[in-house]
Amino acid sequence: MVDTPKEPAANVTEFTVSELSFAMKRMVENAFDHVRVRGEVGRVAKPASGHIYFDLKDERNVLAAIVWKGVAGKLRHLPEQGLEVIASGKLTTFPGQSKYQIIVDHLEPAGAGALMALLEERRKKFAKEGLFDEDRKQQLPYLPKVIGVVTSPSGAVIRDILHRLSDRFPTHVLVWPVRVQGETSADEVAAAIKGFNALTPDGEIPRPDLLIVARGGGALEDLWGFNEEVAVRAVAASAIPVISAIGHETDVTLTDFVADLRAPTPTAAAEHAVPVRAELVAAVADLGNRLELALRRFHEGRRRDLEGAARGLPSLADLVALPRQRLDLAAANLGHGLSALTARKRQAFIAAAARIRPGILRDMRATLAERLAALVARGDRAIQQILRQARQNLAVPSARLTPTLLDAGLARDRNAVAQLARLLDGYSYTATLKRGFAIVRNAAGEPVRAATSLAAGDDLSLEFADGRVGAIAGNIQSGDLVKSARSKPPTRKSKVHKPDKTKTDQGDLF
Repeated sequence: MVDTPKEPAANVTEFTVSELSFAMKRMVENAFDHVRVRGEVGRVAKPASGHIYFDLKDERNVLAAIVWKGVAGKLRHLPEQGLEVIASGKLTTFPGQSKYQIIVDHLEPAGAGALMALLEERRKKFAKEGLFDEDRKQQLPYLPKVIGVVTSPSGAVIRDILHRLSDRFPTHVLVWPVRVQGETSADEVAAAIKGFNALTPDGEIPRPDLLIVARGGGALEDLWGFNEEVAVRAVAASAIPVISAIGHETDVTLTDFVADLRAPTPTAAAEHAVPVRAELVAAVADLGNRLELALRRFHEGRRRDLEGAARGLPSLADLVALPRQRLDLAAANLGHGLSALTARKRQAFIAAAARIRPGILRDMRATLAERLAALVARGDRAIQQILRQARQNLAVPSARLTPTLLDAGLARDRNAVAQLARLLDGYSYTATLKRGFAIVRNAAGEPVRAATSLAAGDDLSLEFADGRVGAIAGNIQSGDLVKSARSKPPTRKSKVHKPDKTKTDQGDLF
């Protein structure tokens, strides 16, 4: 026997798709308003809206999860693919796709094993980027003038650091208070490191020469802020050398790997930051004594060398004896040499004077006069030659300028000027006015090119060939002007003789 389908009951309530979807939504949210779900993070999507969409899965099933933008900024741990987590929130449905999902308001790794796996994954990631390489680490300053400390202002860590610095070498310390535990600790540590780097050396607050990022010991969850990417990258990007002192000697964080120096404890960080002042003073004093002793030995050795060299030199009397003898000999010969020189000069003067006679001078003057006259004559001849050449050059053009040629040229010029004058008259608007046209101008004196640009009653001027007259614009219609009452000449009304009612039909006797 074949079963026949049952007819739907007439009294069963009918739902629309939206009514049924929202009824299911209310039922799921009321029944599962707060749940904790453990699973492995699968696909993770982070669109530009700031929300985070990911999957929670186990061996057989998958649950869609959402972290809204406002909650994502407060989460201590964000979902990462492959991480086993415990998600807390409420179940709801998405009617648009007929599926259920969990709205996450809290997310934590499922135990220390998950955190260690995440820590190892991040360590490999940063190591692959080269953030742990030794060649990128900076050298610590030997004696920093200012030290910046990033830590909690209330706790044993800052007291230990300040106390150790005071014992070893009192130094100017700047403390940037941050939370070293909790959801915002990583962001605050990164902001403090960036803030110290943004200071200027000559500013009101001096820029530190060295940074210490410190925290006391604790569990892996408590130290997790120093494993977050934002804190690790801030330490790596710091232009100021950084000492990382997180936890105890057995505690290891990613900031320890990326810092320029890892200290096992905050106290050890202070010891690495500055030397011992007493030891430094003693070392400087010892170096000063050694330098003084070395200088004394150097001077004594040079004095002995000088004395030995002086013993090998001749005496002063021996050095000046020979030059003194030469001077005495030259002084003895000086008088005789002057007398002989004077006699030779006198004889040369007498011989030259004997050769200079008036006749010789007159001959020299005549010779020079003849040379001067010859030069003057040559100059006159050159000037005459230049003038003759110039006259010849001017004679050829002047011969070409005959009266006939000049008259012909003037006639051509007159014809050209007359032709241009006729062309100018042809293009001039005054010739158009002479043919009976007129130019209409508005009150501003500008030509009117269209009737539609005028309004009734506008003042106009009409320019004719022999002058201008005033006018007033009438009413404007589409195409034709309507004469205004002012422009229409008055018409005389013919007198109408009314019949005189007093008169009868009798005709006039006259």
